[in-house]
Amino acid sequence: MMYFFPTVFSSHLVQHEVVANYSHLFWVPGSDLALVPYMLLAHIDVVPADENDGWEAPPFSAKEMDGFIYGRGTIDNKQSVMGILQALEYLLIRGYSPQRGFFIGLGHDEEVGGLQGAMNIVKVLKKKGVQLAFVLDEGLAVLDGVISGLQGPAALIGISEKGQATVKLSVFKAPGHSSMPPRESSIGILAGAVKRLEDNPMPILFGEGPERRTFEHLAHRFGLPIKFLMSNMWLFSPLIVMERSPDTNAFLRTTTAVTMFNSGVKVNVLPSLAEAYVNLRIHPAQTVQEVLEFIQSTVGDERVKMELVNGFDPLPVSSYDETSFGFQTIKKTLLDQFPQVSVAPGLCIGNTDSRHYTDLAKDIYRFAPTWIKPGDTQRFHGINERISKKNYEELVVFYFNLIQNCDIKELPSPHGAGHEL
Repeated sequence: MMYFFPTVFSSHLVQHEVVANYSHLFWVPGSDLALVPYMLLAHIDVVPADENDGWEAPPFSAKEMDGFIYGRGTIDNKQSVMGILQALEYLLIRGYSPQRGFFIGLGHDEEVGGLQGAMNIVKVLKKKGVQLAFVLDEGLAVLDGVISGLQGPAALIGISEKGQATVKLSVFKAPGHSSMPPRESSIGILAGAVKRLEDNPMPILFGEGPERRTFEHLAHRFGLPIKFLMSNMWLFSPLIVMERSPDTNAFLRTTTAVTMFNSGVKVNVLPSLAEAYVNLRIHPAQTVQEVLEFIQSTVGDERVKMELVNGFDPLPVSSYDETSFGFQTIKKTLLDQFPQVSVAPGLCIGNTDSRHYTDLAKDIYRFAPTWIKPGDTQRFHGINERISKKNYEELVVFYFNLIQNCDIKELPSPHGAGHEL
């Protein structure tokens, strides 16, 4: 890494340390010690990829084709790793020294929970007594043609992310011979419980979390009659709830996904144990405990044992009003660069390293200006992950400008003339 960003690693201004063997923490001190620092996050690890799955280019080649860079991690999340460091490299070459200090945290195990990288970076910062004005991590993006009916691209800045729980359901019955089966087997009982969970999804909570603000902010970009419905969601929200699409459904409720089912060892033996694992992504209006109670009542069978394997509640909702320094600075940077884009707060349905930083910052935002067009969502953790060369350059420019925009001491008044953010 130091060979690609020589100025970053040789600058007397930048302090760098390796955390937990593989993660990186940078500190760029500011000249004004009264300004509370902020932090930029990204992760350097990626999910596996196999060229035999149908990749048009080897997944770790970074091959350039037709104006795109192909490779695992190009949109999750190496584009931010490289974009942040490239922006800092260019700033340092120009002799830039920030007024507001900032940290850069590059975790190495985000895809498996960040329990070594992000958590140990947080421990290092806590020992130093660090408090942050805001944190910016991966999460949401610029959606172009992805939201049906929306005129023009929309940049969604994640102000919260869903919680998560993994629940194990198990049924135990005495084993026996398949020639003398009981009326109900352990597999049958558990299969019935799983079917009830799939037939009775968690309640719709649309409007009770940040997703409502997303559509209210974007209402003006829809044509009639959707524009009218979006502007009056207190009255019409049931009319625009789109349960049938998995993409939209994820914003409406806690989702329930049965991901593992294990039982049986031999074709003529009735298994004593049947197990299923259920992964739930928890809507901000619910808690882990409420989700467990819902599962228990839906399964409705004392023979099915329920065990919480792991879980955490949804993350707090970060500020996004006119006085919110982090949100408004990110928004200003975006609109200066992409004036055609609508900016709105959003809900992150996946989880990020930033969830480990809640003790260090009240405001955590999840966004990178990666442009997502129809079909691109399948490239996340899928085949032919790619980013356009133009979009990568835009990411570098975004971080280059954001770092400089953070140097202001306070936001201009929202009613000031000519310099509103």
